[in-house]
Amino acid sequence: MAKKQFSVIGLGRFGGSICKELYSIGHEVMAIDLSEDKVEEYVEYSTHAIQLDSTDERSLINVGIRNFDEVIVAIGDDIQASVLTTLLLKELGIKKVVVKAQNDYHHKVLEKIGADVIVHPEYETAKRVAHNLSSDTLIDFIDLSEEYSIAELLATSKMNNRSLAELDIRAKYGGTVLAYKDQDHVNIAPSPDDLIQRGTILVVMGHKSDLERFENTAF
Repeated sequence: MAKKQFSVIGLGRFGGSICKELYSIGHEVMAIDLSEDKVEEYVEYSTHAIQLDSTDERSLINVGIRNFDEVIVAIGDDIQASVLTTLLLKELGIKKVVVKAQNDYHHKVLEKIGADVIVHPEYETAKRVAHNLSSDTLIDFIDLSEEYSIAELLATSKMNNRSLAELDIRAKYGGTVLAYKDQDHVNIAPSPDDLIQRGTILVVMGHKSDLERFENTAF
């Protein structure tokens, strides 16, 4: 894995978690927050921890923000600071700016000023949990777009000891089996002759409506 340079601005629950995870993976991370207490808290979880006002262009330039591959703006409830920080980062030439949005209005403004990726962590977590709770077979899913997803589905007794060719998921449901997990084994190049057992986890990509139909009828 190539080491990258990240900066995380805003060390609340979301930003702090991102900072710790990136640092633990082995990337270089500059942690930034307006609060000196927050900065001190993340000294051991970052390459550099700096206290500054991210809405001050000169301060961003002085800490070398232009040297970073990606910047994550995870400022909490201060939408104005989030928007101004994002605008400054794009004007300074940062290639990829990922921003946490508070609401739909915030999202629209971030789109207008050129944020590259906009995330709604609370909404996305709630959506994921709701889907998981409402299904006995859905383990997890990733939204690729408004129309397409990747889903992890738990094979039931209806699929037991049947081959992928026999199940014919692509023709019947429009989904593509990318991989499957059986106990400790992961097969990322499944063959049509591979047998699926009850409890096997299928990793399937497709249109959301097709995946829902597959989940409701095939399982």
